[in-house]
Amino acid sequence: MTVTISRLYDSHTQAQAAVQRLQTAGVPQSDISLVANNSDSWFNTDKNVDRDRDGVDDRVEGAGTGAGIGAGVGAAAGLLAGLGLLAIPGLGPVVAAGWLASTAVGAAAGATTGGIVGALTEAGVSEEDAHSYAEGVRRGGTLVSARVDEGDRAHLEAALNDSAVNLQERRAAWQKTGWRSFDPSSQPYGAEEVRKERQRYGSGLR
Repeated sequence: MTVTISRLYDSHTQAQAAVQRLQTAGVPQSDISLVANNSDSWFNTDKNVDRDRDGVDDRVEGAGTGAGIGAGVGAAAGLLAGLGLLAIPGLGPVVAAGWLASTAVGAAAGATTGGIVGALTEAGVSEEDAHSYAEGVRRGGTLVSARVDEGDRAHLEAALNDSAVNLQERRAAWQKTGWRSFDPSSQPYGAEEVRKERQRYGSGLR
């Protein structure tokens, strides 16, 4: 039986490290997804993108192999080399790769709860957690999700737990300010709002 495990991170570098741990543990990149806030433009498409550090722009490699969201550009590069920009309702421009991003874009058309929430609940995530994960990305976070065998769940969740946000505590903090659920029609957070949100929870910009 396949289950979905997800974790939210305050910085994209923490999330990228989590993705690499999953890949090292043997999870296929086709079963891993990352959705990251880009309000601070950390992912700059005007600059050379060389995450696999082979001296060649990953986007050129991707074009040469027909890679897109959810497709890698070689074993060394893995999922992270396939990152690209797209828009998801309520989140604005995000950096994403993998199956969840593709599902979210497809679910966005006519989805009353928003593409990202619909994609998560369809994958088996509880509605409460799905709303919290989406709100976390809206406020500057990065979401990592993976489809894994039930038997591998415990040790793979342990691999994701390092540096992950305590979702229940973060949700409770938001609720104290009046937050109830993710609203896909809400205004995406800007760079200054994200900076303040990260300062509030003691996390840095990177």
